[in-house]
Amino acid sequence: MKKFEAKVRHVIAQFRVLKQENADLYAELEGKDEEIKQLKAELAQSQRDYNNLKLAKMIEISDTDIKESKMKISRLIREVNKCISILSTGTEGDGSDTNQ
Repeated sequence: MKKFEAKVRHVIAQFRVLKQENADLYAELEGKDEEIKQLKAELAQSQRDYNNLKLAKMIEISDTDIKESKMKISRLIREVNKCISILSTGTEGDGSDTNQ
């Protein structure tokens, strides 16, 4: 009978140890679940930030872009003015005036 009582006490002690270990593992699991939830939220925010940054980069116009565009427009205007000048001087002195 004493051996049986000893074995029962031993089984009860093991049960308590396993029960505590199980509770600790559940607590750790809950902590990991919270950590996963937080990391997912951070990932979603980072993805939104990244998409916003990509969009901002696409529509960003720098000062050099503006200066280059102004220079190109000025160059084109000068070329058009030259063409107009050449056309207007070329038709005046060639005798092709139709009003004669």
